[in-house]
Amino acid sequence: MTMTHVFVERTFELPLTQRDVLALAEAAGECMLMHRVEWQESLLASDGQRMFCHFVAPDAESVRTAFRQVGERFNALWAGSLHQAPELCPANVVVERSFPEPVTLEAIQAIEDGHAWCLEAHRVRFSRTAFSLDRCRMICLYDAPDAESVRLAQREAGMPLERVWAFQQLSAAES
Repeated sequence: MTMTHVFVERTFELPLTQRDVLALAEAAGECMLMHRVEWQESLLASDGQRMFCHFVAPDAESVRTAFRQVGERFNALWAGSLHQAPELCPANVVVERSFPEPVTLEAIQAIEDGHAWCLEAHRVRFSRTAFSLDRCRMICLYDAPDAESVRLAQREAGMPLERVWAFQQLSAAES
């Protein structure tokens, strides 16, 4: 059976810690297993109030159902594709992008490629992108000295962005 990349965006009033995220993953484990949902990783914002999660599942509805059954809420849940940089590098900063009309990955990549010097000037390296199937949402990961370096490089390059934040990565291997 073909599996789908499913991405979940969450926010929290009270900050979460790494330990909280791992406890949530453990508590949801059996329900996720029942729906054939495999947690890949979560990116927890430095302030603990925002998180981006990556799952592999038969479809988005399987993840939605599992979240509801364990009583967990989310802001957005979408199926998408994952695109890695040619040279794999670690990441520590998220850039969230939303588009009013569908875009192509190539169009966004062309803007960034045309301004590669902006990234280099701020010591920012692209790592990977999660791109929604409706082509209206994109989460990009970068390796950089800090979130402000990424924000400056993106603005100078004319890249669309909604939000930029530093994160700590948690994965299924840690639980």
